[in-house]
Amino acid sequence: MNQITPNEKYRIIGGDLQALEVTLEPGESVRAETGSMLYLDAGIEVNTNMEGGLFKGVKRMLMGEGLFITTFTNTSSMPAKLAFAAPYPGVLIPINLADIGGEYTCQRDSYLCSLGDVDVEIAFTKKIGAGLFGGEGFILQKLSGSGLAFVHIGGTLIEKKLAPGEVLRVDTGCLAGFTKDVQYDIQFMGGFKNSLFGGEGLFYAVLTGPGTVHLQSLPFARIADRIHAAASGSASSGGEVKRLGSIVGNLLNGR
Repeated sequence: MNQITPNEKYRIIGGDLQALEVTLEPGESVRAETGSMLYLDAGIEVNTNMEGGLFKGVKRMLMGEGLFITTFTNTSSMPAKLAFAAPYPGVLIPINLADIGGEYTCQRDSYLCSLGDVDVEIAFTKKIGAGLFGGEGFILQKLSGSGLAFVHIGGTLIEKKLAPGEVLRVDTGCLAGFTKDVQYDIQFMGGFKNSLFGGEGLFYAVLTGPGTVHLQSLPFARIADRIHAAASGSASSGGEVKRLGSIVGNLLNGR
C-alpha cells in the first residue's frame, strides 16, 4: 500500500508500543481521538468539541471511539510537533486514502488520528447474518476522503494482497482492515465439535478480492480475555490458599 513519505510529515516511534510524532506547518491541523495525545510543542492550540453534532458523536461511540474529537492546530509561525500514543501493544498503520481510492474499512476503535480530508463513519455490513453473528466484525469504521489517516492494530501486522476472486477466511477479531474493493461477509464455521470446543468462535470473516487486507495477530479483545482469566484464577487461588491456611491453623490449635 502506498504511504506518504514519513521523512518530514510524521515518524512512528518504537516497536511493540508505538507512538506517532506529527509535524504541523503554520495553520495546519490534525484531528485525533480524545485522550491519545502524548506531547506537543508550544504554539499548538487544542480544541475539543462534538464534531458533527450529537448524532455523529453517538455514532462515534458505537464505533468504540469517544463522543468528542480533539483538533490540534499550529497557531505559530514555525513548524511544530506533537505526538500521540497507541492505546495497547501493536503497530500503527499510515493509510494514504488518496492512493487507495479514497476509502478504507477497519475495525471499530482502531482510528487514532488523521491529517487533511478524512471522514470517519460507521460501515455496517450488508447482510443481517454478519450483523447478528459477526462478533467484533459487526460494527466497522469507514475512513473516506483524500487525507492521511493512522489506525492502530494489536500485535503484528500481516498484509494480504488478494487477486480478483481470491477468498480469505479470517477470525473476525483478527481482521484489522481492508481496501474498498474487497467484499466482506460472515460464514458459519460448521461442525458441532468445532463450534462447541474449537475455541475459535462460531464464525469466520470471509473476504473476497481484489484488494489489500490487513490482519492483526493479537486483537485487544484477546488481551482483555487473558487478563480477566488470569485475574479470576489468581483470585480463586488466593481464596483456596486462605481457606487451607485456616484449616491448618485450626489443626495446630487443636480445634
